[in-house]
Amino acid sequence: MRAWLRQHRQALAAAFGKIGAQKAAAALNALVIGIALSLPAGGYALLGGLRAATAGAALEPQLSLFLRADATRADAEALGARLKGDARLRGLRFVPREQALKELQSSEGLAEVVAALGRNPLPDAFVLRPISPDPTAIEALAEELRALPRVAHVQADSAWARRLGALAGTARLAIALLAALLAFGLVAITFNTIRLQILTQRAEIEISKLIGATDAFIRRPFFYLGALQGLAGGLVALAILWGSLTALNVGVADLAASYGSDFRLAFLAPGDALAVLLFSVGLGWLGAYLSVSKYLLEI
Repeated sequence: MRAWLRQHRQALAAAFGKIGAQKAAAALNALVIGIALSLPAGGYALLGGLRAATAGAALEPQLSLFLRADATRADAEALGARLKGDARLRGLRFVPREQALKELQSSEGLAEVVAALGRNPLPDAFVLRPISPDPTAIEALAEELRALPRVAHVQADSAWARRLGALAGTARLAIALLAALLAFGLVAITFNTIRLQILTQRAEIEISKLIGATDAFIRRPFFYLGALQGLAGGLVALAILWGSLTALNVGVADLAASYGSDFRLAFLAPGDALAVLLFSVGLGWLGAYLSVSKYLLEI
């Protein structure tokens, strides 16, 4: 066990020695890997910010039914009783015009506008929850509700949220495909880097084979070299991502403030940041494995 650990320490030291001997090339490789990894990592972070910004949006289908301005409270109660008996609805909530006005007044920047109106321009409304999520069935229900007496307008409130959810799903798929394509490129970069290292040590490797060195002994320093390159690239990717989000948040802060929000784009969670590093290390190790294995098969 001690001999095995000593061999790994020696292989790790040899990998650090190779990086130290070629600082410029190692830094360039880390930069290339970091830039490539920062693209899907940045997309994932932006999607996380989008999910946070739309966390309050209900994806469950809803209908908003607005009564006419001349509808009385008795009309609203009669309509509510009729809607409660509709088997296509799982629930409903009545929003009186007074409550709607209070909610509007509490919105940032609208209190003075509402006060200047001098009267309540908002109608009574019902928020309806259909049982069926099918868009066709919801639209048919909305058309039927529009024909009811004292009804001014019926709106499907969650249509935009469902579209946003579909768009987010498409974006996640695009980021996954981008990450897969870049992963192949990063493996190829590590493959060629390790191949060049092997060519510079070709005579040393062949002599080691002649005196009985195992394939595992020969592979080990190159595995560490590939993993260290991947680790350096992952750290560069996280640094690029952090700097980019910091710069973007300057503009995001101004935009969010205009809507009365303190929204900011958040950096990756610790678990996600660790996943980026492990993914980068794994790609570096894989590139080294393929390169060394191909060379050992040739000799």
